[in-house]
Amino acid sequence: MQLKVNGENVDITLEGEKTVGEILKSFEAEASKNEATTTNIILNGKEVAADEFEKILGEPILDDTSIDLTVVSRTALVRNFKESGKKLEEIQAELGNVSTLLQSGKDAQVGKIITALADEISNFLHIARLSSLFPEFYNSLEAGGKDIGQFLEDFMPFLKDFEEALGSKDTVTVGDIAEYEISPRLQQMAEAVAGLKE
Repeated sequence: MQLKVNGENVDITLEGEKTVGEILKSFEAEASKNEATTTNIILNGKEVAADEFEKILGEPILDDTSIDLTVVSRTALVRNFKESGKKLEEIQAELGNVSTLLQSGKDAQVGKIITALADEISNFLHIARLSSLFPEFYNSLEAGGKDIGQFLEDFMPFLKDFEEALGSKDTVTVGDIAEYEISPRLQQMAEAVAGLKE
């Protein structure tokens, strides 16, 4: 049997486990001691969808069985959050120039800033979603005086308005939303994760 975790081979000694379910249960018990959990399972080269999970548990472990697990830890999420927070602060510093750049016809430069903003917000949301696998940790996250889920939900309409203003080349609205709505929220997101303890 072959077990991989995050793409790395793991030496495993079976201690009476005879099914995929027993292996996964043993692994998850060990992972939880290290504040980690499994987010994806590939069994014999095929990704296991959520609705197929129950079916695979009884499959016997054979010599050629391969299990490839994607695992995320709370420590890794904290690191990812902190990196994302730093990037959001960098983007925030550039956001103040968007209106001036648009008026100067520097659309390509604006495009880079907007792409970086969209990518990093998407990354932050992805980390937040994974964090919900650790309810105690997730519930402790706050930004702008709100729990992180509510904060992000309230933030989304401003991003939509920003996108629409960009599409219609309304430089005044773009500048206002960037400066008064998006920029302070990026700062709050960065501050929310800066002090997280690994």
